[in-house]
Amino acid sequence: MTMTKMAIIYYSSTGTNYQLAQWAEEAAKEAGAEVRLLKVPENAPQAAIEQNPAWKKHLEATEHVPEVTNDDLEWADGYIFSVPTRFGNVPSQVKSVLDGAGGLWFQGKLIDKVVSAMSSAQNSHGGQEQTITNLYTTMFHWGAIVATPGYSDDSIFAAGGNPYGTSVTVDGEGNMQEDVEAAVKHQAKRTVDITNRIANN
Repeated sequence: MTMTKMAIIYYSSTGTNYQLAQWAEEAAKEAGAEVRLLKVPENAPQAAIEQNPAWKKHLEATEHVPEVTNDDLEWADGYIFSVPTRFGNVPSQVKSVLDGAGGLWFQGKLIDKVVSAMSSAQNSHGGQEQTITNLYTTMFHWGAIVATPGYSDDSIFAAGGNPYGTSVTVDGEGNMQEDVEAAVKHQAKRTVDITNRIANN
């Protein structure tokens, strides 16, 4: 059996989804996967970033993290996405990455990739579930295999009970309101397990 290749892809303006992605990276490695932690390129105007000290600080702190490319999407057997919600949908930065994979899609190179997703918002009903399912809609077009956590572990209930993917509420100071670390790690290990079964069948 070859080592399963996982791309953990996140977009984060102030650090929440970066933290979720790091927990997922840790768990995926523990599960025996070869992992690439990758960030979505930032395309927001510099003027907007400059007006938000937390946004600017996070960008500078994560300059070392490589940006996701189509080569990464082709390389990986499975993906874990961690993205904030924007009006119930993925941020435009993430949409650019998905749209930019059209060439891979056309060549059939995204078929049977395994994917799972996580999200965050500033209130408990801020569109996290809708964001995750909207991302999954793109995955259906890719021919990917969606691996949700469902209710496969008690940690999911402790984190708020989102069966589509772990989600978290973040206050105005950037503090997570639920304890989701265990749920993220369970979701990551479950995704690696399902990817193992598909990629090494």
